[in-house]
Amino acid sequence: MKRRKFLANSAVLGTAIPLGVATPAVLSSCTENTEKGSGKIYSAEELGMYSFVDIAPDGKPLKAALIGCGDRGTGAAVNFLHSGPDLQIIALADVLTDRMEGCRHVLSENNNTIDDSNCFIGFDAYRKVMAIPEVDLVLLCTPTHFRPVQFKAAVEAGKHVFMEKPCAVDPSGIRTVIAAAKVASGKGLTVITGNQRRHRRDYWEAYVQVRNGIIGEIISTTSHWNQGAWWNKRHRPEWSDMEYCLRNWFNIKWLSGDHILDQGIHNIDVVTWFMGEQPVRAVGFGGSARRLTGDIFDFFSVDYYYNNHKRMLHTARQIDGCDGNVSEQILGTKGIAQLNDHGQIKILDWDGNILWEYDYQNKPVKNPYEQEHIHLVESIRLNKKINQAEDLAYSTQIAIMGREAAYTGQAITWDEIMASNLRYGPETYEMGPLPDYHERVVPVPGKDPSSPM
Repeated sequence: MKRRKFLANSAVLGTAIPLGVATPAVLSSCTENTEKGSGKIYSAEELGMYSFVDIAPDGKPLKAALIGCGDRGTGAAVNFLHSGPDLQIIALADVLTDRMEGCRHVLSENNNTIDDSNCFIGFDAYRKVMAIPEVDLVLLCTPTHFRPVQFKAAVEAGKHVFMEKPCAVDPSGIRTVIAAAKVASGKGLTVITGNQRRHRRDYWEAYVQVRNGIIGEIISTTSHWNQGAWWNKRHRPEWSDMEYCLRNWFNIKWLSGDHILDQGIHNIDVVTWFMGEQPVRAVGFGGSARRLTGDIFDFFSVDYYYNNHKRMLHTARQIDGCDGNVSEQILGTKGIAQLNDHGQIKILDWDGNILWEYDYQNKPVKNPYEQEHIHLVESIRLNKKINQAEDLAYSTQIAIMGREAAYTGQAITWDEIMASNLRYGPETYEMGPLPDYHERVVPVPGKDPSSPM
């Protein structure tokens, strides 16, 4: 999309969602201490660190519905069942029958059977599970495009939520999530999101150290999700355009939002959490070099600009035979925090001396896919309300901002992306042809992506 078209798709939002509105993380910037010279040391509890218990406490039986029965949804359902006592999945919703049947089989192997009457197929199936009074919470694990409207429906139905990351593919969806997140807070609902690093004790303890000034004022950051090629599926003759998109959703822009959202969101979220602010502008590039199906990029490199000359460089790549790197680095005036999920988190000064490192021997880190569901159940049963939806929404919007900068080849500002009414995907959902769908129309920087390649 050309910059002039992007701006033409922008509109003033009015007072409902102010431009540049701050999340809780933004309001408590990591650099607050050093900037104000207060010298105050914050405890982990004051900063909101979770309990990190090995299993959720007992309490009222909780019944959940799974919306989206693919591999990630099935995995999330199993993680939920194992997170504590007296937990059950009682309803399923999906569009594809074979995905649902595969999920039911896995759940039955985990001593959880589901009645046929509570298994719903179709694009409106999520509404049917929301209407079941016995459902206490829902697990939202469909392709990302559908998540905003499903999250809104869950909140309206008064359900607690586990919501996979990211939470939207475009600014229109982000606004839906932000509004629903505020309603969820008003209703006292728990919302746990699938940005797993916020559910790792080693990341949390590093955050406490950084927040308390161990590296001084944050001046720059880097974040990376560089890996080999991801899965893809060819278009079978018996599949309609819509079915093909759903089965190959990760490689389809309107469903996944591209891999800078689906994977890179993890690293972008960590930087947003540690920095405590959003960028004011993004400039990036990317392209499709070896991807076999779909219409998304293979690689991104985005420069994010913040106030006071701070920066973040984010890279994301999915190409075989290339160097791998999944990590974040927080650079300060006194040192650097080196973050990753490989059990090697440490903080160094600029001479290479270790200022702090996580004690993995005495404090093992639980699988975060399990830990996030423990936090979900613990929050509900102990009435310790956690709502991560708004934080995820702003991190996702930062990823969207970088994606659009790379797609267009233009600088995109925070106010522009917040005000844009850009929306990806069809207006209605049904199995069959998609008139505007083309297999390999990949965005070309500096060129309208709707024009021929």
